[in-house]
Amino acid sequence: MSNDSTPTTVRCPTCGGPSLFAPGNKFRPFCSERCRQIDLGAWANEEFRVPAPTPPEDAPFGDPRTEA
Repeated sequence: MSNDSTPTTVRCPTCGGPSLFAPGNKFRPFCSERCRQIDLGAWANEEFRVPAPTPPEDAPFGDPRTEA
């Protein structure tokens, strides 16, 4: 970790613009409240997903906790 007091600038995950990554930026890592809200909306609309393997066609449906 650097002892440099120069604030770090990172790319905003939403717009790609510069974003100050410091405690003074209450929207970090985003550059603004707008970009933070756009990202939150994408999560709410399920636009971000964790990939999962596709089950085989003959896989039984149901709760795997109850299957023996």
